[in-house]
Amino acid sequence: MYFDSQGRVRSLPAAWTDVDPPDTRLLAAAGRAYLRADDLLTLVELVCEVKNRHKNGPQCVKRTMPHV
Repeated sequence: MYFDSQGRVRSLPAAWTDVDPPDTRLLAAAGRAYLRADDLLTLVELVCEVKNRHKNGPQCVKRTMPHV
């Protein structure tokens, strides 16, 4: 959390900062992977939610991997 230029409290995910230690999976990927698997799964869930709001959109499969 931080204060913006107007003095309001703001927040952003710790993963977007250098507060948390480096993700070992990203380090092991040695620059070959820009996104983490659990972040991609979260993105898939969000896209599916948007698609499911439209009646003619394709149905999506639920996450099968546990959320880490």
